[in-house]
Amino acid sequence: MIDRRITLGLPALLLGAAARAQDGLPAAFPRRPLTLVAPFTPGGPIDLVARILAQGFQAKTGRNAAVDNRSGGAGNIGIDLVKRAPPDGTTMLVIPAGNLTINPTLLSNLSFDVEHDFAPVSMLATAPNLLVAAPSLPVSDIAGLIALAKAQPGALSYGTPGVGSQLHLAVELFKQKAGIELTHVPYRGTTQALTDLLGGQIQLLASNLPVALPPIRAGQVRPLALTTAERSAALPDVPTLAEAGIPGIDVTSWYGLLVPRATPDAVVGAIAEAAALVLRAPENAVRIRTQELDVVCEPPLPFAARIRRETATWAQVIRDRGITAN
Repeated sequence: MIDRRITLGLPALLLGAAARAQDGLPAAFPRRPLTLVAPFTPGGPIDLVARILAQGFQAKTGRNAAVDNRSGGAGNIGIDLVKRAPPDGTTMLVIPAGNLTINPTLLSNLSFDVEHDFAPVSMLATAPNLLVAAPSLPVSDIAGLIALAKAQPGALSYGTPGVGSQLHLAVELFKQKAGIELTHVPYRGTTQALTDLLGGQIQLLASNLPVALPPIRAGQVRPLALTTAERSAALPDVPTLAEAGIPGIDVTSWYGLLVPRATPDAVVGAIAEAAALVLRAPENAVRIRTQELDVVCEPPLPFAARIRRETATWAQVIRDRGITAN
């Protein structure tokens, strides 16, 4: 079903750009009250991006736009809510990558199918991921970590926000390519994992940059490498894994916007264009940048292709590494 949108989405986007209402948004953009479902508790990048979008949509249309933090079930409760919403563009889902590209392979009891139940609208923003070490760990770079891990197989532990999280799979991919063993310690979030890293209970932490940057700047943890293809302007001296000798890894945290599958193509294109207008507004770009996020606004066609591509990649990693949700 995503293939159909790849075929039809571009004309919809062009039509949306050509026909505009008096508020400057594409004519197909919904003018009724809007709900943006953020399926996690308030706070964090999902909530931030959802609220910026809601405020921007409301300011432009004069109609109410609210954020519904429908948490629970690792995001699945909010996802199912949007799946069952009317396909008219008035109910949108703001969601991180893992729920779309990892959980369909990792979990067998999902009540939704990403390809059949949702129309991809836009990848909204990204955040770099990286591997950091406790100051007590006697390594300063990836080469030193690999040497130590090979000398002590399985003795070093790393924390992540949970089994099957994007950060967990990124480290599993690193372990596979580096030929080393590290012991995974899953947490229910990055905050407790960071606390245990500082306390010496674990030696390594896979994190996204917004969470890791404050303790890095305070000298509490040591950054080893980014899992992304390029360096971060916030940490210009920290290499990527490829630069450190482990090529073929490009794992970035990203946050996307989806609507129910049967939403008309013209509406999907209009929402994508409107989201880009809101997020790229100077005042909003600054708010997002201060949280170490990058505005991307990838439109429906490449976003749909990205979901399919990353889903296939992570399915292979999950199978190769024998990862289960238990």
